[in-house]
Amino acid sequence: MVARIYKPAKTSMQSGTARTKRWVLDFEPEAPRFVEPLMGWTGSSDMNAQVRLTFDSKEEAVGYAKRRGLGYEVSEPHGRVPHAKAYSDNFRYDRHEPWTH
Repeated sequence: MVARIYKPAKTSMQSGTARTKRWVLDFEPEAPRFVEPLMGWTGSSDMNAQVRLTFDSKEEAVGYAKRRGLGYEVSEPHGRVPHAKAYSDNFRYDRHEPWTH
């Protein structure tokens, strides 16, 4: 059983950084998903796919995985890309690049 430890990225639908400050431990799927023949829903027999644990720090998540004897893989978060802070910054007179259509 392999666990992934990561810090979730900000979704494109939110402007704030809610739910991105804590570390998450998920399990990799062990069984393939299948289509249930009667209703056509997607199902799985893997119960660990439903487990998602959150931790305040990466060290806590790694410690939990080690105590439980789980194999784990840590993904470091990527930095944010800076961009213009306001729409009016596009029309400032002291821009470094010329503004054209």
